[in-house]
Formats: sequence, C-alpha cells, structure tokens
Amino acid sequence: MVLNIASCEENKVVSKIDETESVLTFFELQDVKLLDSPFEHAQELDKEYLMALEPDRLLVPFLRESGLTPKAESYTNWENTGLDGHIGGHYVSALSLMYASTGDKKIKERLDYMLSELKRCQDANGNGYIGGVPGGKAMWQEIAKGDIRAGGFSLNDKWVPLYNIHKTYSGLRDAYLNTGSKNAKEMLIKKTDWMYHLVANLSDEQIQEMLVSEHGGLNEVFADVANITGVTKYLELAKKFSHKAVLAPLLKKEDKLTGMHANTQIPKIIGFERIAQVNGNKRWSDAASFFWDDVVNERSVVIGGNSAYEHFHPKDDFSKMILGTQGPETCNTYNMLKLTKMLYVDSVDENYMEYYERTLYNHILSTQDPNTGGLVYFTQMRPGHYRVYSQPQTSFWCCVGSGIENHAKYGEMIYAHTDKSLYVNLFIPSEVIWETKNVTLTQSNTFPEEAATYFKVTVADDTDFILRLRNPKWANKEARVLINGEPFTDFKAGAPYISISRTWKDGDEITFNLPMSLRTEGLKDGSNYYSFLYGPIVLAAKTTTEGQDGLFADDSRGGHIASGAIVPLKEIPTVVGAPKNLVNQITKESKDSLIFKLGGLYHTEAYSDSLELIPFYTLHESRYIMYFPQATKVGLKDMQDKMEEEEEAARILESKSSDVVYSGEQQPESDHGIEQSDTWTGYDYECHWREGGGYFCYTMLNEFGAKYLYINYLDIDKLRACEFYVGGIKVGELKLNGEAEKPLNTLVLSLPEEIGAMEDFKVEVRAVNKLWMPKIVEVRILKESL
Repeated sequence: MVLNIASCEENKVVSKIDETESVLTFFELQDVKLLDSPFEHAQELDKEYLMALEPDRLLVPFLRESGLTPKAESYTNWENTGLDGHIGGHYVSALSLMYASTGDKKIKERLDYMLSELKRCQDANGNGYIGGVPGGKAMWQEIAKGDIRAGGFSLNDKWVPLYNIHKTYSGLRDAYLNTGSKNAKEMLIKKTDWMYHLVANLSDEQIQEMLVSEHGGLNEVFADVANITGVTKYLELAKKFSHKAVLAPLLKKEDKLTGMHANTQIPKIIGFERIAQVNGNKRWSDAASFFWDDVVNERSVVIGGNSAYEHFHPKDDFSKMILGTQGPETCNTYNMLKLTKMLYVDSVDENYMEYYERTLYNHILSTQDPNTGGLVYFTQMRPGHYRVYSQPQTSFWCCVGSGIENHAKYGEMIYAHTDKSLYVNLFIPSEVIWETKNVTLTQSNTFPEEAATYFKVTVADDTDFILRLRNPKWANKEARVLINGEPFTDFKAGAPYISISRTWKDGDEITFNLPMSLRTEGLKDGSNYYSFLYGPIVLAAKTTTEGQDGLFADDSRGGHIASGAIVPLKEIPTVVGAPKNLVNQITKESKDSLIFKLGGLYHTEAYSDSLELIPFYTLHESRYIMYFPQATKVGLKDMQDKMEEEEEAARILESKSSDVVYSGEQQPESDHGIEQSDTWTGYDYECHWREGGGYFCYTMLNEFGAKYLYINYLDIDKLRACEFYVGGIKVGELKLNGEAEKPLNTLVLSLPEEIGAMEDFKVEVRAVNKLWMPKIVEVRILKESL
C-alpha cells in the first residue's frame, strides 16, 4: 500500500525520470508568479469575478440545510433550482487557488470567511455533513437504509446530489493543499467520515447502483484523503465509489464511450488514476491512459475540447459537432487537463504536454471574455454560431464553477523539477523560485506573437543544474537555443526536451527560438471540415456581431445556451481545393502580429472571397468560423445541393415548432422540468433516447397555438407500447414490434382545440399493457402541419 503520511505537501503528484534523479515534482502555485501576458490578464479578471460574488448568497443553501438562518437571499439560476450549493464548493477551490497564485490578502479573507461559515454548518449538523442539497437530510437517510432510486442525472428525486457535494469535498481539499488550512483539513476528514458511515451498511451492489447517478470525482477526493491521512479505510471508500460499469471495459482496453454523458465519466477516470497513484495499481493507471488516448486522439476537436450536447458522439461521425449549437463543454476540458497533468507526471510523455498546451491556449483561455471576465459553457464548432458569457450575479452553471478555478491556476504546469533538473513546459511569461537550489528563473516573451521566449537566471552563487526546455512538435525540429548570445547545439533535433547541463551564473540569459508554421487539421471522422493552426494556436474568422441573442446570460434555466438564429451552412464560405493544398491559401498579413488572410473561398453575398484569421483565444463577442467546409471544384455543387436540402428540411421543422425536447439529453430534459418513474436513458443509432416501463413527462411551452404533437422514436425492439397525453388528455398511442424498414421514425398526432389555448402544458409518455415504451428520441410541439 503506497500511502504518504500527511505533511502540507503530501498530495504533490510525482514521478521518476531516471535512476540518477529524484521524482519529478510540480512547483507549488506559490512558487510561480505570472508576468504580463493574456494569462496574467485572465487571472486578474478572474480575481475581480471572485470578489464580485457575494459569499453570504453562496452560503444560503448550506446554512438552510443545517438549520441555521441565512444572512442573505440565495442566488438564482442553478443555485436555487436543485443544484443549490455546488458553486459554493467551486468558490472555495477557486479562492484557494487564487490566493496561492497571487498572495492577495482580500482573497484569503474571503476564503477564511467561507470556511468559518461552512464549519458552523458542519457543527450544526453534528455528523460531519456539509451540503446544500435541498431536503438532503431526508434523502441521505433513505440512502443509508438502502432505498436507492438512481437515474443518470438524479438520485432519490434530487438533481445529482453526489455531484453537488463533491464540489464541497474538493473545495475543502483544495483549501488545505493550497493554503495549509488546518480547519479545512479537519472539516474534510469529518465529512469523509460522514460518507464512510452513511454507506457502511450498503452492499457493493447498492453502492454501484447509486453510482449510476452523476457523482463527480468522489473516488478521487477519497483517495486524496487517504493520502493526506495515511488511513487505508479512505482508500477502500475510494474504491467503493469507483464505477465498475465504466472501469471494467477500460481495463480491457474497450471503448464503450459513445453516447455517454462526457463530463459524468471524466471525473471517474481521474479518480481511477488518483487511486492508482496512491496504491501503485498499474492496471487502473493504464485504464486511465487508454481513456485519455481515446478521448484526445479520436473524440476531440482542434481546440482540445470534446462532446456535442454534452455527450460523446461516435468517433466516425462528428456531424453533430458541426450541425449542433452546443459544442465542447468547458467542464470537460477542465477535467481532461486535470487528468493530463496526472498522467504526464507518471510518464513525462511529451504528448500530454502537447495536448495540455494546445488546449490551454485554445479552449481554456478562450472561455473567458477579456473585457468582462464572463465565462463560457459551450464553445460551438458550428460555423457562424457564437458563445454566451456568464455574469457574476445571474449565472451559476457548472462551467462557471470550473471556470473560476481555471483562470486561478495557470502557474500549475509551466515548470517542474527533480533534484537536479528544472523543466520548462509552457512558454508563459512568469517567474519561478526553486527554493532548494536558491534559483530564480524569469521567462519573458510575447509568445505566440513572437516565436521565441527568453530566460534569465538569478542565483546567489554559481549553481549546477540541468535546464530542460520542452521542444514542441509544432516547431518541426527547428528549435534553436542561444546562451548569453552563443549558439547551443548539444542536443538532438526533435528531442522532447533540450537539456542544458552547466554551472549557471547570476544573470545568465537563454534565448529559445521556436519557429511556427501554418498547417491544417481536419475533423477526426474524415469529413470535409478543416481548421487552421499556426504553431499550437488555432485560428478562426470573425463573421458578424449580429443576432447574438443572450450574449451575456440572464438567470434563466437555459441562459448558457446560444439560442440566437442559426446561420444555414449553405451560407458559410467553402474553401475550395485539395486538403493538402489548403494551407497555401493562407498568407500572413503582418510580420509582427498574428493576422492571416484566407483566400480561395466559394462565398455567398454575406462574404467576400477572403477572410481574416486571428487566434481563436483573442476572438470574442462575435460569431465565428473555426471549421471551414472544404470541397474540390468538382464536388462543390453536389455538396451545396445536399447541404441545402438537409438545412431546408430542418429549418422548416424549426419554423413550425413551438417547443422541443431531445429525450435522454440532460440539459433539454432538465430545462423542461422532467418528471419520471421507472424510465432510463441510452444511445443507439446516433440518437439519445428515453424508455422504460413507467412514465415520463415534460412541461412544454405553447406560444403559437399548439396543433400537433410530433414524436421521433426508434423502432428497433419487439413488443413495445405507450400512450401519449397532452394537458392530461390522451391524444394517441403507439405499438411497435421492431419491424420498421428504418430505425428512426416519426409519429404526428393532432391535438384537441382546447390544448391550443393553453400557455403551457405537460406532455406525458406512459407505458401500457405491462410493456416497455418505445425508445423516445424527440418530443416536439408543432403550430402548423408539415
């Protein structure tokens, strides 16, 4: 059992480099100071965002559920509609990370206040519990007795309560590890003991049933507590909270991810890896590595993000990514970078750093509005669409929680060290203090505007160490090094790291030239959509600022979704030419700036025959194109005709619709107040669906006089039957035997006139005749016939 007894540094992630050096260790955030750069600007904006949030409003759910009197009104949005308290946990993490990164005393005061109030809640509860889950006490008692009713996004009729309390666990852990708070450590251990006793009488099967519900990375936190305390019972708890349905295929190197809710799975895998680090289980670590490779190399887009509509789509079909308006979710990438950091230190594999760098610049940095500090949920890949930004007093989505953490910890991966080597992994202006060597290394640059970075060594006395500079793949084996103006050539071109071993003197200077070039990258399903990169930087084109409804989100349930008009794909300019030649259609406009011109476009009246490309992380508050459709001259007409036909059919359907729910997808169902009993979700034939032997219903809007109920369903199972009710009135039924010529089919039912006069109503699907209902894919209200 590999357990480290606690000190304030017990949770450092470490790895062997070779037999002559000690383990690789990341520097603490306190040791790294960001200097002037977009990252430092993002950190400062994030600090302002943190201070704009009102702690007493975030604390309301915790005080309420502890029987204490709140000091303010609760925030709205997700904070008072069932996920109450989840942002409070993220907030403690973000404050901890920000204080470690900046040393700002006001941040520390805010953190200490949050911890003191949470301790009041824990003391009032008397059993170690801290949480804001509405009605949580009664629900946890049901769980302890074995009364478990789990769905993908619910547990005992509550909205993902395990996921919710995971954020508080993580906040307490981060407060201890980043600030040394003994108070946070004590609270963390007490809360973990609460969970240990809560499930003590449950069988492994019952716990696994409970884990069907989204539960964040509870297994990771419990493994951390084991590492902090040196107590093995917490490691056993971590193993119990590891979801075997996900772990088992990964251990066999089997990919079963298609159709799964992406961010439900990624934290589980982080937990598998953390347990492996604590107890030395290589099989679990290999499973985590297999997952990472699958998601990064086969399921991700050019910015490093993954998922469409929050779910993993088929590896051979990225169409939903391009056609849909809910692209990669920031939370997914937040968690993928966390997993990447853990796997990198296990192996010091350059591929992990290549991914980390690209994703940090092109997704994470891009998810913060550099003007307002607002945070992004979905980053659309659909050409011509846009993103929505949060506001501090209205927006409390999951990606606000991970977002306030993202921009508080940019110093975590820039540098690492062994006892003999200082590693430079990222080219972000910063200063690192290597205290054991009494060395300060200062890095300055305007990267990526200039393809170089500069270092200055500060030492009290001449000091021996190895400086290892990451030699990125995008430099195409052409990186060059100067030491005090003299060329350094003692390295192999293309080596992952350029190692400089010498006795360093105070004031030594290193110039590291990193040539960048243009290249294209297509979607991984082989379809005809291409993006452009310059070095590690993804380029994109601004299109228009018009029609960005809800650009700055209100507190509505779906305020994080860019719901403005969808630009038809036939109106998007197409790059014409063979894929291998597309890069030749780009020219750099200026030597000193990253502005490019993309020519050779087939265009419509809305565009010229060329577009300006800029780094995506600098593009904000605008519609944009990141992936361009491509065609040869021969294939252009066929592509345009097919695209127009598909878009026209979808547009007609949307124009005749009052409201729609995509069944089996978390957000649409939550937005429509799903009620259900004895149903579940799944994924087949590239469709999410809901089925079961009970019922489910949605509350749907009727703005234009509802006339028809439109149902999409899969006819792939024998002996299925259900009835449909609208506003309590039966409007039709469906009986299937899996004999249809095609799997996806449509049923349209007329509605009684009295339904058309209702402002809203419930649409219910009810299984009948002791049979399961068909797999329902889509429920839509039409105001006109098709």
